[in-house]
Amino acid sequence: MSAIAYLNFDGIAEEAIEFYSEALHAIEVKKVKFGDIPQDPNYPLPENERNMIMESSIEFAGGKIMMSDLLPSMKAVTGELAKGNNILISLVMDDKQTLAKYFTNLSAGGHIAMPLSDTPWSSCFGMLVDKFGIGWKFNSDADKFLDKVLSAKQ
Repeated sequence: MSAIAYLNFDGIAEEAIEFYSEALHAIEVKKVKFGDIPQDPNYPLPENERNMIMESSIEFAGGKIMMSDLLPSMKAVTGELAKGNNILISLVMDDKQTLAKYFTNLSAGGHIAMPLSDTPWSSCFGMLVDKFGIGWKFNSDADKFLDKVLSAKQ
């Protein structure tokens, strides 16, 4: 398991990825745009949102930071981005039972933004804000998704 800092941006994630990659001498950079995954025909994303970063990671000197853009539709759940609420803690692990226990424990007194569920990018994904206002993402296979989408693009 790893706990990873997850930064959200308001449409400038690509710029931030480039900056942090250079500043931290990234060993590996991965990024997937919202338009890279299959779209729900009932709820197609506008073109400008398809070009936004859905998920990215940069690895450097034994560390990792993940980043994404926050879609305008997501702001209804998370609120407007401001310094302080643009950071999440992302728990990534293969053990879905333990992931579910952590999700349940951390949601006590907080707010579940997205229940744990199977999504196109993860077989077990969820989001919550704990009782202290800290945002959390839970993901059973984030790296596998990034690798799969990126290899399909090549």
